Amino acid sequence: MTNINSDIQKLRLDGIYPQNNSGDLMLRIKIPAGVLSSEQATKISIISDRYSNGQLHLTTRGNIELHWLHLDSLSAITSALDSVGLTTRGACGGAVRGISCNTHLSSDDKAVLSLARRLHRHFSGNPHFESLPKKFKISVESSYHGSRHLIQDVGLVRVGEKHYDVWIAGGLGRQPQEGFLLEKHVTEETLIPRIEAIIRTYIKHTPAPKRLKFLASTVGKDRLRNLIEHERIGHPEKFPFSPLDQTNSTGPTAPEVVEHPVFAGALKASTLHQLATIAAEHADGTLRITTDQNVSMVPRNASAWRSAVACLPPHAPSGALSDTAAVFRVCPGIHLCRMGLAPTRDIARQTMNALGPTGKQLSWAVSGCPNACSQPQLAEAGILTTNLVKEDDGNRTPRYALLRRTDESFAHAIAEDLSEADLIKAVAALD
Repeated sequence: MTNINSDIQKLRLDGIYPQNNSGDLMLRIKIPAGVLSSEQATKISIISDRYSNGQLHLTTRGNIELHWLHLDSLSAITSALDSVGLTTRGACGGAVRGISCNTHLSSDDKAVLSLARRLHRHFSGNPHFESLPKKFKISVESSYHGSRHLIQDVGLVRVGEKHYDVWIAGGLGRQPQEGFLLEKHVTEETLIPRIEAIIRTYIKHTPAPKRLKFLASTVGKDRLRNLIEHERIGHPEKFPFSPLDQTNSTGPTAPEVVEHPVFAGALKASTLHQLATIAAEHADGTLRITTDQNVSMVPRNASAWRSAVACLPPHAPSGALSDTAAVFRVCPGIHLCRMGLAPTRDIARQTMNALGPTGKQLSWAVSGCPNACSQPQLAEAGILTTNLVKEDDGNRTPRYALLRRTDESFAHAIAEDLSEADLIKAVAALD
């Protein structure tokens, strides 16, 4: 190819980003609602071993990333993924991204998972909803717990049998903005036409490379509501689900979910393969990538639960403390991402070791740049890398903000412009 950089840019819609300036690539695989079959998980582990370094990254939106890939292997990789019903189309670039879903794996959550898969099938690879001004993120939530609806372009929150509240225009990044409630108690069969109208409004009225939150802040909530309502005129009001969609069957439930902790979302391909085998033999044949970057499964019954636990591979999160209930979400940082400013995994380990009694009970998120992919604004305590500062010796070192969240809104900074040493001191002093 005559212009590799140009070709890579064109591949963004296929889920591909440059990982560094040396020609290595990252490929993001869409996992609808974070749920994949044992067969799909096995295929991903084989691909990672064959074309990557045998390591995977689990994202906070339930997707899987492969790193250290080369351009000449992409065709074989995407063909292999296609053979098990997986796609990377729209996982990056200006498109409807993977549908995120935060459930507690109860029987009520089956409807939420079913809707998330339906949205994935409708929007993924749909040319009418590609080449958008920027990314467009949708989530389906089983409840308001965690407030993840606040950070989506469209956040759907289940509030009753086949009814959802619709929130729009949220997002993080350098200018975090909480989404706002567009409509309450919207019936399930009218959701897709509404989302289509929101996206068409976004396309018509938002310049690249801005998110929907930019349009909301520019024209105001009321004007945006009117633009969306106008866009619905002349389009179908309903998109009825088929009887198969309405069964909401995702397998049985168990007294307790089995969850395999994954430090910083860094999972060996061989471990994923082991977990896929356990899920096939003792659970419902599926794995779930949680929003905290762990892997869980639902055993068939209590006996199967005991068998699954006994078969789990060992895990030893480096730096983790045995007496902590803390949850950590961690982006790849400079370890894998060219946007990263800080060694997030190292910072997470240092933070774990510095935690006092209060900190050990909190949920944490560590982000290696202002993009905030680990969602520190939604954690009870967050670490956000804000910028690099040139030191007296000429080296550039990261600066951090320490965030705390005490209500249903975004976390706010309690300390800013911290060096690494000052950050760890502030973490230890939390009460």
